[in-house]
Amino acid sequence: MRFSNIENGNFKNKKVFLRLDLDVPVKKDKIEDEERLLSGIKTIQYLIKHGAEIIIAGHLGRPEGKEEKFSLRTVASFFAKKIGYGQLHPRKFGIFNGWRLTERISILENLRYYKGEEKNDGEFSKKLAGLADVYVNEAFAVSHRPHASIIGVPAILPHFPGFHFLEEVRVLGGILKKPKRPLVVIIGGAKLDTKLPLVEKMHHFADYVLIGGKIAQETRILLKVAHEKIIPQAGRKKSVLLIADSTFNGTDISEKSAENFCQIVGLAKTVVWNGPMGITNGKSIDEDTERGTRKLAKAIVKSRSYSVVGGGDTLAYVKKINLLDKFKFCSMGGGAMLSFLSGEKMPGIDILEKNYSK
Repeated sequence: MRFSNIENGNFKNKKVFLRLDLDVPVKKDKIEDEERLLSGIKTIQYLIKHGAEIIIAGHLGRPEGKEEKFSLRTVASFFAKKIGYGQLHPRKFGIFNGWRLTERISILENLRYYKGEEKNDGEFSKKLAGLADVYVNEAFAVSHRPHASIIGVPAILPHFPGFHFLEEVRVLGGILKKPKRPLVVIIGGAKLDTKLPLVEKMHHFADYVLIGGKIAQETRILLKVAHEKIIPQAGRKKSVLLIADSTFNGTDISEKSAENFCQIVGLAKTVVWNGPMGITNGKSIDEDTERGTRKLAKAIVKSRSYSVVGGGDTLAYVKKINLLDKFKFCSMGGGAMLSFLSGEKMPGIDILEKNYSK
């Protein structure tokens, strides 16, 4: 993949539209996990050092209209304390609301407050692009979405990938092109509608595909349909597909399934993991619902594999149990990571390759 090099860009006295991944878990005005926000700091610091004025943009959740609970005020406050004055100063940007963090750094309110964002409306893209001179994408996690701030704005402005975005493409591209095998892909969580098609594609790419979490329960019900869809292609092998059994109340994978998964991880030279095996936001009355996820996480970091973990819930959990720095690479993308490794079209990457210059 060929992108214009941000280190060759001229940002002095230029306004930069910086698309960050701001979709972090927020409860009671408190950010529960900051990893996605921190991944953009290097790019922010580089742009400021080279004379840019930055307008940070992104989204939070899936609001229907301008719901206050999805406001980016808490995220803006995080950046204000991290790189700004410490306090927010409301500011208007044409039709957009936002806040000034410093004289040279501002942030827009949730882009998904506007229907034009997810529709990739041309006029909406022009209004966003009109705020800046240059576009930088540091939001790999949403670059599989054809939204205005992902493909509409860079279609208008000179564009560059950010530093972590480049690292995502480099690491995941290496796994896609020439993984060290056995390659084990572990998929958990609950998003069956988006993950089932990726399970099918991984079935032809990985050596082992391990399915846990709520998606395992639903996939087991749809197992017959799933296997009918997984059709071997000429010259392509099929992996071993294992679907975990659940505990009696469905809140975790069974102890035997956890042991089987850990044994397979022990054989791996590359492990890619997205999605917890059970409920990881607390313990139920009946049992420890994190047991399967915790056991798997420990097995991965103890293995000799090149380990990659991705997805907001998964990153938050391994950070909570102090294992985040034990993984070889932490991808900010969940669905985007799996989409990339499945060989699916990534609109946010494709647009950055256009008008490439060294």
